[in-house]
Amino acid sequence: MNLFVIAGAIGPWQIVLIVALALLLFGGKKIPELMKGLGQGMKEFKKATKDEPTEEGKDQEK
Repeated sequence: MNLFVIAGAIGPWQIVLIVALALLLFGGKKIPELMKGLGQGMKEFKKATKDEPTEEGKDQEK
């Protein structure tokens, strides 16, 4: 229950502060690279979780 209280306390100023800290830590050039990597990771995860037959399943069919 405490998690919901903490998550509810995040407002617009806290988000601005987090974004500003990220810019200071990583720099403006590094953030797009990080987001690209995050997007590719999410794409690979979604692809892996789809109901596609795996290589092991293809071997068992033969």
